[in-house]
Formats: sequence, C-alpha cells, structure tokens
Amino acid sequence: MPGSKLVFPVFVALLIFLTLISITKNEIVAGGEIEQMDGVSVVAPSKEYTENPFSSLKQINANWIAIMPYAFCSQETPQINYDDERQWWGEKSPGIIKSIESAKQQKLKIMMKPHVWIKGQGWTGEFRLNSEEDWQTWERSYETYILHFAQIADSLEVEAFCVGLEFNNAVKERPEFWPELIMKVRTVYKGKITYAANWDNYKQVHFWDQVDFIGINAYFPLSEDETPSVNVLKSSWIKEKRSLYNLCKKYQKPLVFTEYGYRSINKAAGNQWELDQYGTKSEANFQAQENAYTALFETFWNESWFQGGFLWKWYPEQQHDFDYINSDYTPQHKPVEKIISAWYHNDLSKAP
Repeated sequence: MPGSKLVFPVFVALLIFLTLISITKNEIVAGGEIEQMDGVSVVAPSKEYTENPFSSLKQINANWIAIMPYAFCSQETPQINYDDERQWWGEKSPGIIKSIESAKQQKLKIMMKPHVWIKGQGWTGEFRLNSEEDWQTWERSYETYILHFAQIADSLEVEAFCVGLEFNNAVKERPEFWPELIMKVRTVYKGKITYAANWDNYKQVHFWDQVDFIGINAYFPLSEDETPSVNVLKSSWIKEKRSLYNLCKKYQKPLVFTEYGYRSINKAAGNQWELDQYGTKSEANFQAQENAYTALFETFWNESWFQGGFLWKWYPEQQHDFDYINSDYTPQHKPVEKIISAWYHNDLSKAP
C-alpha cells in the first residue's frame, strides 16, 4: 500500500520507546556487588604461549573474560573425562591456571565457565541418559569435574564461576542435582556463582534463587532477513526484554549474557544454529554483524538490572596472524570492533 514504508518505521520507533519507558519506570533489580561485565569469551590456546595473549583485549576495552575448561562424555559412556592428554593445552588445568594468571596481569576479571562436549552429538542441550544408574554415574563425575575447577578458581581468586551451561534435559530430568551441586561449590569457592541457560530454556531453570546472577546464552532469533536494520532488531527484542526483566524482578537477581554474539554473515540475527557451522568460506556480511551488536547494546547495556555479557568469541593466540575477512563470530579486526569498544568504554560518541 502506498505510504506503508513510511508508517512502519514510525510505528516501530514509537513501540520501542513506549516499551522502554514502561520497563524503566518499574522497580529495578539492583546489581549488587557485581561489576558491569564488558566481557569476552576467549578461545583456549592450543599450546602454551610465550607472550601474554590477552593484551589485545585492551583495544575493545574489555574488563572481564570467560575462561573455559573442557570435558567430554557420551550417551553411551556417561563418565565425564577431562585433562586428557589429547586436549588443547588451554582446555586443561595447567593451561587454565596460566591463562588466569596471565589475564590478571592485564587487570582482567574472570568468569570460569566449564564446558562439556557430548561425543557424537556436540550440544549439551540434547544430552539425555536412559537409566538411573547412568545418570548417577554422570552426576558423580560431573560434580568431580566442577568441584576440581571451582577449587582452582577459588585458589586464584577468580571472580565468578559457572556451574554448567545449556543442559536443557539434565536440568529438567535431574531437578535435585543442581541446587545440591551449587551448595557443594559454595563450600570450596567464595566468588559469584551462576548457571548459563540456553536462550530457549531459561524459564525452565528452577534454581535461579540459588545463584548470584542469572546467566543466559543469548542467541535469540530476531530476524531472518539477510541484513535487518537496527530498528527492526530492536523491535524484535521487545518481547524478550520484557520476559527477561520479569525474570530478574521475580528472583531479584541481575542478568548477564554469559554468551552473546553474531557472525559476520547473512542472517546473522536469525536462527544461528542453522547457518554454515564454520563459515570461513561463506561470504562475509559485516553490516549484519554491526547492526545486530548495536541493537543488543542499545536494548540492554544501560539497564540497571542488566550486568553485561561475554561476546563470543576471541582468538587470543592469533592476535597477530589471522584471516579476519571471514564470516566467523569473532569481531577481531572487523568494523564491529569500534562499536564494541565504544560501548565497553561507555563512550558512545565514538560509536560509528
């Protein structure tokens, strides 16, 4: 219909404005002692490094990093295995310890976030076991894994610790395990504790009252357009923002995006899990990445109940020699770096 292209942007802008006003006028959940997390998820170095790999984070004004030990299990063999000789150096205890020490030399705060890779499946969200015996085996070994790294985190004064991430089925089917695990972690670790729920599962997590802040891996699908505008993306955030705010208000806990990010690729703000997994040969779309980051920052970063997040992902050992003209998640040497740097520095006048 003639003129409809003019009406829609005005309507969207008005809707966004009214929604933001309604949220900010409500009671705000205080962040407490948790500092704003302008964070980065760092890829574990494959081998021991000679120079501090975290110095490059100064260029985007990051003040936190997520360091991620890795473990493995399968539905056929539920025993959790970690510190295996075949793993990358930075995924194992010696590499984790040195990485923490190196990050602290750069004045960075740290969230330790242990990951589990399900052999033959990958994603923890679909992990499910078929017998009580297998579940008990998994729980015992997972507890050993988590407490091992919680003790390391405490000994090195790591500021935050994540007890698990995206265990959709395990959270549903083993409801007593997670609060008990959190209590056991608190006996060996004095810092802040969270759990990282998947974007489509956070309402099913029943133990938010047990953690210090709510953690969500924020890969919410917003638009299937190849390059949606910032306003279109912000309008798509409205419903989810209201839901997240209500969750924070219910539990009186601040929210952190334990993972967030967008690839520099067509449809970056859509169903990210459906995109080409590696994408290094896919055509890059830097504008799609920039728009998605801008919309997220403008929607959340200045809210008092929101305490920041950890972008996915950064390659610290490849800061000098890396092909940055790709469609991967990393913002390194891409136009979006300036946007991230401005928001992390709270100097929006420098944002493009």
